Amino acid sequence: MVDPFAEVVALLQPAARFSKHVVGAGPWQIRRSDAGQPFYCAVLEGGCRLALDGHEEIVLQAGDFVLIPAAFGVAMSSLVPPAGVADSLPVALGQGLFRVGAQQGPTDLRILAGHCSFGSPDAALLVPLLPQLVHVRGEQRLATLVQLVGEESRAQRPAREVVLARLLEVLLIEALRSTAGTAASPGLARGLADVRLAAAIRAMHEQPTRAWTVVELAKEAALSRSSFFDRFSREVGMAPMAYLLAWRMALAKDLLRRKEGGVAEIAERVGYSSASTFSVAFTRHVGRPPGQYAREQAAAVPV
Repeated sequence: MVDPFAEVVALLQPAARFSKHVVGAGPWQIRRSDAGQPFYCAVLEGGCRLALDGHEEIVLQAGDFVLIPAAFGVAMSSLVPPAGVADSLPVALGQGLFRVGAQQGPTDLRILAGHCSFGSPDAALLVPLLPQLVHVRGEQRLATLVQLVGEESRAQRPAREVVLARLLEVLLIEALRSTAGTAASPGLARGLADVRLAAAIRAMHEQPTRAWTVVELAKEAALSRSSFFDRFSREVGMAPMAYLLAWRMALAKDLLRRKEGGVAEIAERVGYSSASTFSVAFTRHVGRPPGQYAREQAAAVPV
């Protein structure tokens, strides 16, 4: 059976690119703009507050993990609201450790935060299939991974950074696919958690060349057309045909990048009856014709 989530994650190629350990004490607050970069935070000790543009503030506690696949405005602060306190600047203490708030005395917070990366050039197409915000709490597998990350970050064992990077990669994937114990905004994981919607999503991935309609997909989900459309849009965060288009375009870009056929052949492999129809859709969605995209990708490959 096709696993839609595995296909999306395999194309995304998630990796932990940069992380830093932050300890805090007293009142503090930090605001940052990440220009759409994937951001994550694992709370190892204590707690803090996090606010993301367009979302309600959430309180994080030890064992929590937050993943934002495309972060823009992010604000973090101490548990006690810092009245009249100016934005803090983390002070580097060396060896990747930073401190916020009071610079002396015991600390009441320790987190591992930073940026992950999606190695795929198609990330801009695939990220909309993910939730805007994933907040994991009370899920044992995730809590165990966060604990392992914390233990590894404190130790000075050989290959520490390599092990941390691998643990974080697993943590990212676990967070993306988690549903129980997770507060996630609409996205693929929530759609797959719905048995009816999962049937339609798997059908799209199993047969991307089929001329799907909303009515046919609703039949796969054993729902009426209107119920299916509303439920899919609410749980996945986009209309069914918009999801199908995004997935077809991601497949097409991957095939073009790997030079697996000409434009006409790839058009057929992703569900288009003609090269011209495919070219119009690809250009509208990606911003340039498929032939030009293929040439650019070929030129970008190191000799």
